[in-house]
Amino acid sequence: MSLIERDPGQVELVVRGAGASAASVRLFDLSRAEYEVACCVEAVDDGVRARLEDVTVTVWDDLGGFFDGLARDFRGWEGERVWVNNHLVVTATFGSGGHVYLGWTLRSGFFPGDWSCTVTTVIDAGEGMTALAADVREFLREQ
Repeated sequence: MSLIERDPGQVELVVRGAGASAASVRLFDLSRAEYEVACCVEAVDDGVRARLEDVTVTVWDDLGGFFDGLARDFRGWEGERVWVNNHLVVTATFGSGGHVYLGWTLRSGFFPGDWSCTVTTVIDAGEGMTALAADVREFLREQ
């Protein structure tokens, strides 16, 4: 995973598991308003590519807090943790070997006929999740 500055003031966040062919999720083209940010989200895995142009995250959605909680609980947890937004759902399960399985579901809407795509990235529970949580906060520029 990495936080990349493409142009001054414009960053993108790429979340990728280990391995060259691992699934990846990219958040980019960020724009800000007073209490929210909007960005493009792209998910890629095994020949599938899904993209949403305008995913909005408000300060009340607390995406950074969700990832901070995952990083804090590096020893594991039972069940699935879920963060939900209108067009993006992130699920987290703790697996064997100290890994967190992050499911990223992009969905175009809520009606029959709308599409959705889920890819899973695998992150180390300790340092990997701590770095990802910090990168998410930096991308969103949360304090």
